[in-house]
Amino acid sequence: MKDVEKTIGNLIDKQKIAFIGSVDIEGFPNIKAMLQPRKREGIRILYFTTNTSSMRTTQYLKNHHACVYFCDSRFFRGVMLKGKMEVLTDNSTKEMIWREGDTLYYPLGVTDPDYCVLKFTAITGRRYGNFSSEDFEVE
Repeated sequence: MKDVEKTIGNLIDKQKIAFIGSVDIEGFPNIKAMLQPRKREGIRILYFTTNTSSMRTTQYLKNHHACVYFCDSRFFRGVMLKGKMEVLTDNSTKEMIWREGDTLYYPLGVTDPDYCVLKFTAITGRRYGNFSSEDFEVE
């Protein structure tokens, strides 16, 4: 792949759904569909919103190992990023990715105690497309 960040970044930006993976207390993987990241910094850092009270938040607080998968089903290609997920509750981060209409999920607004940010930091990745797979480091 010539330009990993551009190629993977374009794939991420075109998907409406991301699949995030966490590890439960028994060590089993758990997958959940989420709306696309609210913000991304290259392909290394992705930000998602979720409820502080959610099962995923609890899992990430106990074990930060995570993955995020994006799939372009039209062209049967995808990318998995592996790394760590942080649960952030500081107001500056919450304000950074807050959007109009979020009060539907977080009725108390940006300071709602049940609103938090998941910050994913990728370390490695694996992409699939054109009948082949390739591992890559995320910089």
